[in-house]
Amino acid sequence: MQNKSYISDTDEALNKELFFEISHDLLCITGYDGYFKMVNPAVSKLLGYSNEELLASPVSTFIYHEDQDLTAKYREKLKKSIPLLNYENRYVTKSGEIVWLSWTSIPREEEQLIFAIAKNVTHTKTLEKDRNELLTNLTKINQELKQLTYSTSHDLRSPVNNLLSVFGLLDTSKIEDEETLQFISMLEMAAESLKSSLNHYLDILVQKDLLTVKKEKINLQESLNAVRQSLKSLIENSRTKINIDFSEFTDIQFNAAYMQSIFLNLITNSIKYVIPGCFPVITIYTRNAGNCKQLIFSDEGAGFDMDAVKDRIFVLNQTFHNHIDAKGIGLYLVHSQLTSLGGNITLESKPNQGSRFTLSFRV
Repeated sequence: MQNKSYISDTDEALNKELFFEISHDLLCITGYDGYFKMVNPAVSKLLGYSNEELLASPVSTFIYHEDQDLTAKYREKLKKSIPLLNYENRYVTKSGEIVWLSWTSIPREEEQLIFAIAKNVTHTKTLEKDRNELLTNLTKINQELKQLTYSTSHDLRSPVNNLLSVFGLLDTSKIEDEETLQFISMLEMAAESLKSSLNHYLDILVQKDLLTVKKEKINLQESLNAVRQSLKSLIENSRTKINIDFSEFTDIQFNAAYMQSIFLNLITNSIKYVIPGCFPVITIYTRNAGNCKQLIFSDEGAGFDMDAVKDRIFVLNQTFHNHIDAKGIGLYLVHSQLTSLGGNITLESKPNQGSRFTLSFRV
């Protein structure tokens, strides 16, 4: 025998009244004449008006003045039996505070009534406003930084070109000292490399304006050779040893200027943060790892206390060693260049036990 439970009309009415009274959402019934007919306590609590005050004045008197005309247009649609879903407008509380409400309203033509429920979305709107202001400020700062970088790169080309012109005017046949000739050659190559880098960065800035950074097939060995040539004096004077193994792969789809910048920053960091009394040792090799290609870059330098640096390692202007040349830019650039093209970088390190960077490239 099936058990059945019956709810009397009286119990049902009490339950509906209880739901209306205890709901934290704003529940109300308004007439086609524009007046509240019934509101639950949540409405009075939020707006600060008594039940009698809310029922005595047209609904429009409580609506923020800028939203009154548009709300009136939607109310006319309700009178034509068109439901209103997720409509947002502003109300003014008795204390003068502006609150945002999101409404869902259903008309009842035969009763000339509108049944409505609203949620207070003021907090969400405040967060959205703060977010938009932050994005606006970040966009402005980014534009200013980009313009500064463009101007700096552009302006530096003139003195570099002048320097190269001087090398062109030098009559090296009159110089007999071999060491001096070697130094002049190294300076000329360094100037040529600087000019090439500046041109690359200018091209990238223009490409970023077009929302495209050029990806192409690049050879890691060629990129590394170009950087080693530009750093030849630094590498030789610091007695840096670089071990290379690109046997698993030598080519990747990436940006050529970015790749050289990555090599430049990682190598100079390894030389800069060598353990006192030691010579820098760098190991660079490639590894295929499933659906990505990885470049492993490790050294035997000062390393990092990973518990101390945590998530700050790739953040702009973060420095972790008391070195005169520490600016907190190099690793930030490496991370930005990789991630902007879909790559990733991780770090394993311990103090005085070196660092191991794993650079992953999207295949």
